[in-house]
Amino acid sequence: MQHEPRHSATLHVGKVRWSICALLFAATAINYIDRQMIGVLKPVLEGEFGWTEGQYANIVFWFQAAYAIGFLATGRFVDAVGARVGYAVSFSLWTLAHIAHGAVNSVTQFGIVRFALGLGEAGNFPSGLKAVAEWFPQRERAFATGLFNAGANVGAVATPLIVPAITIAYGWRMAFVATGLISLIWLAAWLILYRRPERHGRLSPAELALIRSDPITSTQKMPWIRLFAVRETWAYVIPKFLTDPIWWMFLFWLPDFLGKRHGLDLKTFGIPLVIIYLMSDGGSVLGGWVSSRLMRKGWSANAARKATMLGCALAAVPIVTLQNVDDLWLAVLLLGIATAAHQGFSANLLTLPSDLFPSRAIGSVVGIGGTAGAIGGMLIAKFVGYVLDVSDSYAPIFALAGSAYLLALFAIHIVSPRLEPAAFKQQEVV
Repeated sequence: MQHEPRHSATLHVGKVRWSICALLFAATAINYIDRQMIGVLKPVLEGEFGWTEGQYANIVFWFQAAYAIGFLATGRFVDAVGARVGYAVSFSLWTLAHIAHGAVNSVTQFGIVRFALGLGEAGNFPSGLKAVAEWFPQRERAFATGLFNAGANVGAVATPLIVPAITIAYGWRMAFVATGLISLIWLAAWLILYRRPERHGRLSPAELALIRSDPITSTQKMPWIRLFAVRETWAYVIPKFLTDPIWWMFLFWLPDFLGKRHGLDLKTFGIPLVIIYLMSDGGSVLGGWVSSRLMRKGWSANAARKATMLGCALAAVPIVTLQNVDDLWLAVLLLGIATAAHQGFSANLLTLPSDLFPSRAIGSVVGIGGTAGAIGGMLIAKFVGYVLDVSDSYAPIFALAGSAYLLALFAIHIVSPRLEPAAFKQQEVV
């Protein structure tokens, strides 16, 4: 119960750290609008370009390939230059690639701009999680991560509301250009407002003391290749490989599923998608809040994270029945629960690098895990494309989605039974 007085103190030390969280939330929302637009516009683009399921899967595949490459590069880059510069560079790259979608005229050109988009968007989570580690004490990180990760769901909610309206009025090309140009406002705000806590002019000494209240870990540079030999790295990498592809499947194929199984189109799938992603938004915040609350009550990080993730994993299981559900709103409910379960699980999974590694290694570990998740996304893109071309049924896809989280939690527990911080010899930190 020793944590309670420290928690009470947070009410009096200021809230600058939460304004940083709001910036991360906004960037993540923009990130997901940019990546999800192709899924929302899939029926329109298929009609104009005559794509097959396999060709669409290939476009998704090349985005994921770039995302995998980009995560490895940007994770290390962010550790080297810091969250402020790393985020700005990544955001600029993906925004330019997003705007370029409005000028393409073939499947090959779509593949090229999606590849560039993936390279840039890979910087979102290494930068964001490093910023959370810099600005929040450990007991607040899961909640802060859940909040900024909820931006993904806000982006997913906004996309089916904004994009169809722009597309119907001005065409799909203008939808890419307009959303890209508007998002540049965030870049200016980030460069003006973000600094490390020690250099932030508005931060009170009391809030800085709260942020730095955890034991200090090494800030020296760590050999990147050494991270692959550490068990704790794999406690993050394996579950990312298993669960990230499920979220990619939701983002890129849910509009298609609602169209084929329930007869919805560009004008009618907006409300169901909004409901699904609002529920997932709640799951992200709730998942982070629960484990943070348990830690404030005295639970260890190991117990709090894993108990919360178990609840999320069990909540995802009912989606295995989705292909056989005829009622649209029951299907929406099951999808909403499953996406909420994913986001709650992810809010806790995304805190593991800052739980297990010193600050100078966080971006690199996040990058390695993100690459693993993107490789899983590449594989599921091919899998979904093949299944739909052969059978036109989502049943095998949802069977995989319903089991992935329990398997991922099992892997975490086997690899790191106590979630203890990674131990490095002094000569391994250079």
